[in-house]
Amino acid sequence: MTKIRQMTYQPTDGSTAPVEMMTFDALRAANNGGTQRADFVVVAVVVAGHGSVDIDFATHVLSTRSVVWIAPGAVHRWTDIADLRGELVLFTPTAPVTFATRERAASFDIDPVWTASRESWPFITTAVDHLRVEASAQTQGAAVEIPAMLLSALIARFAPPTPSNTMSDAVYSLFRDSVEQNFRAHHDVGFYARRLGYAARTLSRACVRATGLTAKAIITERVMLEAKRLLAHDRLTAAQCTAVLGFADPSVFSAFFVRESGVRPGRWRARTLSVSALPRSQARHD
Repeated sequence: MTKIRQMTYQPTDGSTAPVEMMTFDALRAANNGGTQRADFVVVAVVVAGHGSVDIDFATHVLSTRSVVWIAPGAVHRWTDIADLRGELVLFTPTAPVTFATRERAASFDIDPVWTASRESWPFITTAVDHLRVEASAQTQGAAVEIPAMLLSALIARFAPPTPSNTMSDAVYSLFRDSVEQNFRAHHDVGFYARRLGYAARTLSRACVRATGLTAKAIITERVMLEAKRLLAHDRLTAAQCTAVLGFADPSVFSAFFVRESGVRPGRWRARTLSVSALPRSQARHD
């Protein structure tokens, strides 16, 4: 597993367009099998073929009607894309123009891969086709806003499997946003309660309503995900993770990691790297 390649949203044509599109053919030409983390959203719509993508330590199998949603910051690797056909849409979370689609683009709770329903599929592929045409056009004036509008139309047609209450619970949304901004330094629910002006029990009730998890469990889950990213991809030691993730000392971080994963940080990294080094056909069966 190679070190993460950090990617910033920069359209290849040098423009300031809020949306960029590419085909799987173009992805294959640019992809070296490395591990990536982007500061923008990557959406892929698979119209034919079979393949797979690794997103945050999970391998997802892709086939016709698969939709891939890679949120900003997610570590991913295109592992098996030789047979895939379709389109990729790259955009920043602020690119959509409607409140609902912008909220969805900023969500941390969308499953990274799902299969679009047969009923929604014609609408999704039509939206992708229209967006491709407009995104490639040389437009001026009010027409430059059309790609962002069509992006919102496409996102609105998606129906990703996400807890139904996460998008509608304002308290949970505020808490989740605050966790994303502060989890490296603050692991206690009390900090977020004080920062947001809610009682700790109010935050936990909102989290349970939205996700089934307590506020503390959501913080822990986020810290663990980042710890795994740092250990496996950035190749940080447990001592270095301690500093980055705001633990008092390496023993406290190690105890936290063992409690949540069942193994010590170094052992977990060794296992992860050994599996990732296997041929993909073998790794999938382990």
